[in-house]
Amino acid sequence: MRRRLLLAATLAAPALVRPAFAQSGGSNRPIRLVVPFPPGGTVDLLGRLAARELEAGLGQPVVVDNRAGAGGMIGSDNVAKSPPDGLHLVVSNIASHGVGAAVNRTMPYDPLRDFTHIGLIAAVPTALGVARDGKYETLAQFLAAARVSAGAVKVGSSGNGTTGHAKTEMLSRMAGVELLHVPYRGAAPAVLDVLAGQTDGVMAAVADIGRNDKLRLLAITSAERAIRWPSVPTFAELQFPGLVANNWFGLSGPAGMDPAVAARINAALVRGLNTPAMAERLADLGTRPNQMTAADYTALVAAELPRWAQIVREANIRVD
Repeated sequence: MRRRLLLAATLAAPALVRPAFAQSGGSNRPIRLVVPFPPGGTVDLLGRLAARELEAGLGQPVVVDNRAGAGGMIGSDNVAKSPPDGLHLVVSNIASHGVGAAVNRTMPYDPLRDFTHIGLIAAVPTALGVARDGKYETLAQFLAAARVSAGAVKVGSSGNGTTGHAKTEMLSRMAGVELLHVPYRGAAPAVLDVLAGQTDGVMAAVADIGRNDKLRLLAITSAERAIRWPSVPTFAELQFPGLVANNWFGLSGPAGMDPAVAARINAALVRGLNTPAMAERLADLGTRPNQMTAADYTALVAAELPRWAQIVREANIRVD
């Protein structure tokens, strides 16, 4: 009798765990989500928000793994070379999968061919910020000063070859002025030099500089004004429609992932992002929830690559 009961219990055990496997797409092992930048920045914040929503939606642990370096290339390359089993994901972004491909001739991966792009987390606009107690109150004043003497107006960014660098060059070309780009190791030191009067402005993600009450935002790169910064005009409003250019962040895995697994992860991500609480959180970053499919996000990455390649080529942007 004991042997029959033991056998019955053994046969019943798989049925007890089957719902957990089905819910997580075939595995109850943790998903490793690589954030290819250091903790504390916008990429890290969005990665951790996405990880939380994936855990809730998939019923599966998600472990955030910060692997910073080379403008996001080190962490991205690590995932590109991982098994396509749905357990290795990366926060793909405009730096590692857009601008980076244009400014780095020795990229270890192809941003399209080597990845399965799953979904967009957020598209965060960039802003041009100046010291609030400084001499510039409008973008027109800022550009007028640049017209007086080429290179006299200095704009900081998070580094050579970054989106802030590229957008500074875009503004220079569209306005017909020569802004002097000054690279830093991140937005924080660039802001410090603006406040110290060493530079005139900083071009960075609105999430990184928008809450600093010592800065004044002159313009923002989104197509419409941001909810949290309604008084800040868009570059498009100020006659620069070509400067609608957001910093996008999404989820991607290695090439060859099962489309059904990618779709399941996308569904959990979209469902989590479109809750009232997440909509409020995303508004703090200057963006709104989205409902992009995997195909939508793949198309976005594909469209951004030639756009930034042309901008980088025309502006002769280099990383050295």
